[in-house]
Amino acid sequence: MFKIKITLLLSVLGFCAAQAQNPIKPQDLEFSIKIKKAKEVITLDGKLDETDWQAADVSTPFWESIPYDENPAKSKTEIRLTFDDNNIYVGAKCYQKKGSYVVLSLKRDFGPGTTDLVGAFFDPFGDKQNAFSFAVSPYGVQREGLISNGNEFTTDWDNRWTSKVETYDDFWIAEMAIPFKTIRYKTDSKEWNVNFLRYDQSLPVAERSTWAWLPRFSSGNNVAFTGKLIWETPPPKAGSNIALIPYVLGSANKDFVNKKPQNTEGGLGFDAKIALGSALNLDLTVNPDFAQVEVDKQVTNLSRFELSFPERRQFFLENADLFGNFGFDNINPMFSRRIGLATDKAGNTVKVPILAGARLSGKLDKNWRIGLMNIQTGAQSELKLPATNFLATSIQRKLFSRSLLAFLFVNKQNFNLDTLGQNTWEVNPVGYNRVVGLDYNLASKNGRWQGKFFYHHALTPTPQYQPFATAASMRYSSTNFNFEMGSEMVGKGYRAEVGFVPRNNYYRFEPNFAFVFYPKSKVINSWSIGMDGDSRFRNDDNQITDWDFSPINFSLFFQSNARLSILPIRWDYTYLFENFDPTNTKGKQLLQGTSYTYKSARATFQSDTRKPLYVNFQGRLGEYFNGNIQQFQAVLSYRYQPYGVFSIDATYNNIALPEGYNSAKLWLIGPKIDLSFTKNIFLTTLLQYNNQSNNVNLNARFQWRFAPVSDLFLVYTDNYFAVDDTLVGFRSFQSKNRGLVLKCTYWLNI
Repeated sequence: MFKIKITLLLSVLGFCAAQAQNPIKPQDLEFSIKIKKAKEVITLDGKLDETDWQAADVSTPFWESIPYDENPAKSKTEIRLTFDDNNIYVGAKCYQKKGSYVVLSLKRDFGPGTTDLVGAFFDPFGDKQNAFSFAVSPYGVQREGLISNGNEFTTDWDNRWTSKVETYDDFWIAEMAIPFKTIRYKTDSKEWNVNFLRYDQSLPVAERSTWAWLPRFSSGNNVAFTGKLIWETPPPKAGSNIALIPYVLGSANKDFVNKKPQNTEGGLGFDAKIALGSALNLDLTVNPDFAQVEVDKQVTNLSRFELSFPERRQFFLENADLFGNFGFDNINPMFSRRIGLATDKAGNTVKVPILAGARLSGKLDKNWRIGLMNIQTGAQSELKLPATNFLATSIQRKLFSRSLLAFLFVNKQNFNLDTLGQNTWEVNPVGYNRVVGLDYNLASKNGRWQGKFFYHHALTPTPQYQPFATAASMRYSSTNFNFEMGSEMVGKGYRAEVGFVPRNNYYRFEPNFAFVFYPKSKVINSWSIGMDGDSRFRNDDNQITDWDFSPINFSLFFQSNARLSILPIRWDYTYLFENFDPTNTKGKQLLQGTSYTYKSARATFQSDTRKPLYVNFQGRLGEYFNGNIQQFQAVLSYRYQPYGVFSIDATYNNIALPEGYNSAKLWLIGPKIDLSFTKNIFLTTLLQYNNQSNNVNLNARFQWRFAPVSDLFLVYTDNYFAVDDTLVGFRSFQSKNRGLVLKCTYWLNI
C-alpha cells in the first residue's frame, strides 16, 4: 500500500512537472457557455440577484490579450447569460476599484480603446464574418455596433436596447437586455458564435482581455476568435418588427456673399425599418434631412487629387459594408457621399434634395448575404444638376471558413433638364454610368492571412479605352512579423461616377514589412522595425509618376499606452502630368512633364491617453518639390472625466519655394468642445480656421436624447472669411453664410 502511494505521488509530480514544461496555451482551448431560458422576470438593477442569474452558467476566466496574450487576465470578469421570449440578457461582474475608472465621457458610442468597458458580440449565423456588438462603461454609457468582414467594427448602427450599471467598492455589475427584434438570426439555431471583451485601463499597464482567446496582434472585435453559445432551447421568433422614425424641423439661413434674403423653411419626413423575417431588414426614407449631422473636419490639401471625407448620414451607414467595402479606399466604386451632396463653384458642399430611398439588406442563410439600395434625388437648378436615380445591388457568398465572394452592380441614371434647368422626369438615354464588380475577400481561419482581389468594369454611353480597375493585396499578421503586398491597376477609361477614384491610368505596386519584438521591460511593451515602399506607373506609356521609399520605419509601444514612430529618411519622387502649385494657393505652377526627387524625415507621437491631458503629434521636415517644408500637426486634448473632452487641433505647413513661386504659411486651427451633461444631453462645438480655403467655420450642435433612439437637435452653423477677399469685397471674419436648424426625431415601434 505504501509503495502504491509513493508511485501515485511520483506520477502526480511527474504530470505537474510536464505541465510546467508544457503549460496550457489558451489558443489551444475550446470555449463554450450555455444559455438557459429564465423562469422569472429579469429586472435590470445591477445586482444579479434573481434566481435565474444564480442558476446560469458562469464564464470561464478571461485571458489577457493586451499587453500579452498567453496570461490569465489580471482583472477578473464573470459573464452570465439568460433569455426570455423578448430579450437576451447579459450579466457581467467586473472586478475593479471604485473611482479608478477611465472613460472618455458620458457620450454614447465611444471610440475603441478610449473607455473602460465590458461587452459582448454575437455571430448568430456562425459565419465568423458578421456580428452584433454591445458594450457598456462603468458609468452605464452604451455602445452598439456592427462587425463586418471579420474584424471591421463600426458604431454607425443605432438600435434599441437597455442596460443598467451599478458600482460597488471592488467591482461593478452591468446588466444588458438586448431585444431579439434588434438583431438578425435563425430561429432554429441552437449554437451561435460569441465572445466577451473587457477593457481595464486603471491598471499600471492597460489591459484588454477576452473570454475566448484573442491574439494581441488582432483587433478587439475579430470574429475569427470566438467561443460557442449553446442554447438550451432555440431562441424564439422575434415577431413583428416595424419601426417608424418621423422627423420635423424648422430652419433659417442667410447668404451674405450673394446678398440673398433670409430663407426660412420647415420640413417633414420619416424613416422606416421593417424586418422581413428574422434576418432581412427593409429601410425606407422619404424626404430625409441630415441637418443634425456633424460638419466635416477640414484638412490642408497639399495633394493634386480630390480628398475623401467620411459618410456621416445615418441612412447610408447601417450595413454600409454591403455597398461601400468593394475595392480599396482609393478605388471605391460605391461612395455614398456622391448621393445628395455636390460641390458648387466656390468649392462648398451643397445639398441636392433626396426625395426617397429604400434599402433591403441582410442574410438569406449562413452563406448568402444581399443588399439592394435605390435612391431618387431631385434636380438642383442652381448647379444645373438633373434629378438622378441611384441603384446599387450587392450579393455576398461565403467561401471556405471565413472568405467571401461579392458581386456589385451600381447604376447612376440621370433625367433630362429643360432649357430653364428644370427637371422633366424624362430619362436621359445617354446620361448614365454603371459599374459591375467582383471582389474576393480572403480571410484565413486563424486570422493571420487577409487579402482582397477584385475586378471592376465601367459601362458608359461611349466606349472607353481600359474601362476597368483591378487589384490584388495580401497581408500576413503575427506576433513577431507583419507583411503586406499590394498591386492595383486603374484603366485610363475607368469612370465610376458614384464612386471615389481620384486618379486613373496607372499601375501601383506597394510592399511593406515589419519585425516586432517584445522585450522584458517595465517601460517598453514592444518595438518594431520595418521598411515600406510605393510606386506608380502610367499605363499608356509606362512613365513612372510617383514613388516613395522608407528604408527604416521604427516604432516604440510603451507600457503606458504611449507610442512613437520615426522615419529617419523618406525619399519621394513625383512626375507631374499636369501643371501644379505645391501650395495649392493658386500661385505659379510647376510645369507639366517635370519631375522632382525630395527627401524628408517624419515622426509621430501619442502620449498616454489614459491621462486627463494627452497629445497626438505628427511632424515632417525636409525637401518638398523644388523647395522645403516644415509640417507640424498637434492635437492637444483634456478630458474632464466623465463630462467631456476639450481639444485643439492645429496644423502648420511652412512651404518655402524658390523666388517666383508661391511660398506659404498655412494654418488650420480647430478648437473643439465635446460636452456630456448627462448620458442623454450633449453639446458639441467646433471652430475651424483655414487660411488655405479662406474659411472660418463655426458649428454648434445640441442633442437631447429624450427617449431611446429619439432626439432633439439644435444646430447653429456660421462660415466667415479667414482673410480679406478683394474679389467679392469682404474682409476677414465677415460672415459668408449662417444657419440655424431645430430638428426632432422619434422612434415609434408599431
